[in-house]
Amino acid sequence: TRACALAQDDSTPKRNEDLQTMIPLLATSLPQNASISLIAILALGFFLGMRHATDADHVVAVSTIVTRERSVWHAAVIGALWGTGHTLTILAVGVAIIVYSFVVSPRLGLSMELSVGLMLVLLGAVNILGFRRSVQESVLENSAAASGNTHASHPHGGDGHTHASITTLDRLCGGLSIYQACRPLLIGIVHGLAGSAAVALLVLTTIHNSRWAVAYLLIFGLGTIAGMMVITMALGSTIHFVGRRSESLCRKVAAASGWISLAFGLFIAYQIGVGDGLFTSHPHWIPR
Repeated sequence: TRACALAQDDSTPKRNEDLQTMIPLLATSLPQNASISLIAILALGFFLGMRHATDADHVVAVSTIVTRERSVWHAAVIGALWGTGHTLTILAVGVAIIVYSFVVSPRLGLSMELSVGLMLVLLGAVNILGFRRSVQESVLENSAAASGNTHASHPHGGDGHTHASITTLDRLCGGLSIYQACRPLLIGIVHGLAGSAAVALLVLTTIHNSRWAVAYLLIFGLGTIAGMMVITMALGSTIHFVGRRSESLCRKVAAASGWISLAFGLFIAYQIGVGDGLFTSHPHWIPR
């Protein structure tokens, strides 16, 4: 049965306590009018999706990208693309579980969550290396200015902060709009792997109609997109404000977001690999 998708672990998802308490309560509050109850649940899904966007790993991930931006509008687009990728993964995993009764084993579930930790480590390393490169370029430019050799300075102008946080791949492809769009989209897809199974499993136990369950996941995803857009716009406006006053401070903020992402990613990887036993013969997975 579909309940077997719990993969021998029917514990309450840690990161979905709101879903666990609010959806069943709402589902039983109007027993004589099921259609109204389902509509209310779907509406609730939008707001729970917005709350889901505030999870720590989500905010840390998008902060490593948004700290490169000076435009609030660009920051909002990044949030929308990240949320779209996240929603695509939730829908894909959710449909597999709800419609096709796909079983998520403990090892597969932990591997999906481990991918988020590894992504955070990668994003952190990108920002840290970018900050190191910016410091080296700043030293060269200052030396050239002090010696009066203007030709030895960095040859291109524009936004120094944008170049400060870009690695080799970014320098090669950073000017391509497709690449700029795919980056937050792909990060969102990876982040959707962690938590998508938990959301789908919980919806499965509450909404027994497959069409309504998938509709809930879609609306939940739309809420996540809206919530992440609000978060990235707030971050983007802050970076814009700081950047207008201190370029150096702006670079340090980008570096700080990199270190936070790196540390948080390593913590997640250790917790999943060692604490939850992914690297052992007896993995223990609690959807969260």
